[in-house]
Amino acid sequence: MKVGMMTASVSRAGGGIHEVVRRSALELHRRGSSISVFGLSDEHVGKDYETWRPVAVTVFRHKGYKSFGYAPDLLPALQSSAPDILHNHGLWMYPSVASVRWAKLTNRPYIVSTHGMLDPWAITHSYWKKRIADMLYERRHLTNAACLHALCVPEAEAIRRYGLSNPVCVIPCGIDLPLLSLAPPPRQGKVLLFLGRLHPKKGLVNLLAAWRELQHDAPSIAAEWTLWIAGWDQGHHETELRRWSAENGLEHSVRFVGPKFGADKETVLRSAHAFVLPSFSEGLPVSILEAWAYALPVAMTTHCNLPQGFEAGAAVCIDTSATGIARGLLDLMIMSAGDRSAMGMRGRRLVEQRYSWAAYAEQISSVYSWMSGSGQRPSCVI
Repeated sequence: MKVGMMTASVSRAGGGIHEVVRRSALELHRRGSSISVFGLSDEHVGKDYETWRPVAVTVFRHKGYKSFGYAPDLLPALQSSAPDILHNHGLWMYPSVASVRWAKLTNRPYIVSTHGMLDPWAITHSYWKKRIADMLYERRHLTNAACLHALCVPEAEAIRRYGLSNPVCVIPCGIDLPLLSLAPPPRQGKVLLFLGRLHPKKGLVNLLAAWRELQHDAPSIAAEWTLWIAGWDQGHHETELRRWSAENGLEHSVRFVGPKFGADKETVLRSAHAFVLPSFSEGLPVSILEAWAYALPVAMTTHCNLPQGFEAGAAVCIDTSATGIARGLLDLMIMSAGDRSAMGMRGRRLVEQRYSWAAYAEQISSVYSWMSGSGQRPSCVI
């Protein structure tokens, strides 16, 4: 089967979505599918292009308003490639328009992975821009999809709340498992790590406020820890965070370590003692799955859509308020090293059992076959 995959970015600029598309494309190719990937150009494409091989990737220059990503050569390329199925990862940009036009011209089906973009917080962020986009093209894109893809049940529920009645397949993404036998880098003190986009939805301002509370309320415990904020800036949010940290006297205990990829990302994950994600909204956060893969205990909100982490005893639940984050982090910090290690290993086992790329590829392939009329409706479709 020929599958076309479309995404806003084929580089690290796409964050977790880029990694989901890349690894799923590679796994589907390994299983024998013919995969072509289409994306928009950005400043990091040159650095990451080789990581897609042997999957074919075509990148298009966009014109006009950057956030919309209008690429006039995209639709002709889709027609020329002639995939049997088109899989669009993401919303609110020109690829949504191209999907609808391609389907009308070819009479072939497409599937849309929403990647948490229809969650309540995501919808209310930049509400009027999304409302206009919904009326102009996005509602048509979503309603005409043969299937919608959710990474977890809460995301499927958000899709239904948005008023969409299409079939929805619920398939979690996978994660690559590192070797745990490798010795971690030398460390002084304990490290609490955040790794991801520096964006308001991640709750980082409240994380810094919680860190300030801990310095005041539990100084002897807080003194043993340093907060590392690793990730790439979006919309100059890092400037706001650095200013807040400086104004509140946190420079000695908070480090902004910049974006981390490849070997650098592995180093910071191996250097950490615990992981935190205080998000207001997520689809299925790859960063938490990566933290568990490295056997790190996690502090996360319910909005991270990984309740099985709480059920397995692999995570501490925090709410999105500064006080709620501080309370959860303190619970994590006062644990013994042995208890934190055991929590992290429960996360590792959870990833091993539930989040493999082989399982993802098998399920999404069955959805593609059903969409094309050559297979039965899979059990993951609701």
